[in-house]
Amino acid sequence: MSATISSPLTLPCGATLKNRIAKGAMTEGLGDAQNRATEAHVRLYRRWAAGGAGMLLTGNVQVDRRYMERPGNVAIDGPQSNEAIAALRNYAKAGTENDTHLWMQISHAGRQTPASVNKEPVAPSAKPLEMPGAQFGDPRAMTGAEIEDAIRRFAHVAAVARDTGFTGVQIHGAHGYLISEFLSPDVNSRTDEWGGSLENRARLLLEIVRAVRKAVGPDFPVSVKLNSADFQRGGFSHEDAIRVAAWLDAEGLDLLEISGGTYEQPRLVGLDDLTLHPEKSEPRRESTIAREAYFLEYAKDIRAAVKMPLMVTGGFRTAAGMNAALASGTMDVVGIARPLCVDTAIPAKLLSGAAAETPAYEKTLRIGPGILGPHSRFNLVKALNGWGQQGWFCLQLLRMGAGQEPDPRMGVFSAFRNYAKNEARTAAALQRP
Repeated sequence: MSATISSPLTLPCGATLKNRIAKGAMTEGLGDAQNRATEAHVRLYRRWAAGGAGMLLTGNVQVDRRYMERPGNVAIDGPQSNEAIAALRNYAKAGTENDTHLWMQISHAGRQTPASVNKEPVAPSAKPLEMPGAQFGDPRAMTGAEIEDAIRRFAHVAAVARDTGFTGVQIHGAHGYLISEFLSPDVNSRTDEWGGSLENRARLLLEIVRAVRKAVGPDFPVSVKLNSADFQRGGFSHEDAIRVAAWLDAEGLDLLEISGGTYEQPRLVGLDDLTLHPEKSEPRRESTIAREAYFLEYAKDIRAAVKMPLMVTGGFRTAAGMNAALASGTMDVVGIARPLCVDTAIPAKLLSGAAAETPAYEKTLRIGPGILGPHSRFNLVKALNGWGQQGWFCLQLLRMGAGQEPDPRMGVFSAFRNYAKNEARTAAALQRP
């Protein structure tokens, strides 16, 4: 019989997900000034665990608090205090209620570390982000010793995740963060063993996967999030992704999540109209644009090259679309994210038939049409719409973490403003080592 969203899935390591719906990773910003987990994580993930998904992916947990995706990330670098370990255990206990898997997404932000966290981030090469404003500092190229240290840090965090009760890990190799930067020939111009050929550019990812597997053992789920493409000329291509996926399959990976884009080309949230450098952009396939899921067509190509389970996140809204994608055999797990910022019980509703589709608030979260014209390099109103939406969903997570209900009536412009204020406050409170 064809798989549906209600079907269980047994992974290569032997662990079983109770159904095929997973909460996709979303940035949370709920860590304290020492970047530890908090009671807010417990409140939020208890709600999500009760909501019926088979697996929950955490937001970025950083392997190095000097190079984080945003202020307020949880970071695990070096020995952890008793308080930090207790907080992680409470987090894991809440997120695994209701027979739910809770996987820790572990990451290093690389050159996409905001300047509010570190004004001199690290990257494979000293190529800065091409973004407006002074949001990100100019990176410096990592030394060989720093690369080896990063590999050890990923393994350390994975071991801590297992020891504190998380039931799996996901290595973040997408969206322009450090691993993704090494994979991209546009960002990685190294001439040593970590750059040049695809084999060299993929070395960091593969070495991290091996170190993580050694740290957690054969019976613990290890997954990777990988771009189907960077959608940027000269970047990590779809052909590259297929080859890297085959190498990951040979490593015995338990689940590969297919995504795409970077901060410069933000396809990860479907923001095609916020491309900052259209002259360097590569469009998504029209067949993919016409479907619910952003990256399903790319997953089809990867499926032909691998046997491991595949997960696709982004764009799924109807139970019929999810079941059709699963029945096709192209993918094995459906990732949904933003709908869970408003209705934490939507997985159970989809599974029971009480709901046929998820809420799609982003369709109404608009300030207004672009006003700078089609030839403007960077349309301010489109940017406010795009990043205002991001702020809107993030603020809903903050509300739930504080024990409040989501506020669907929140305006997108006020969300943009209030989210920026919250980030500034969090950055000011950040305690660096």
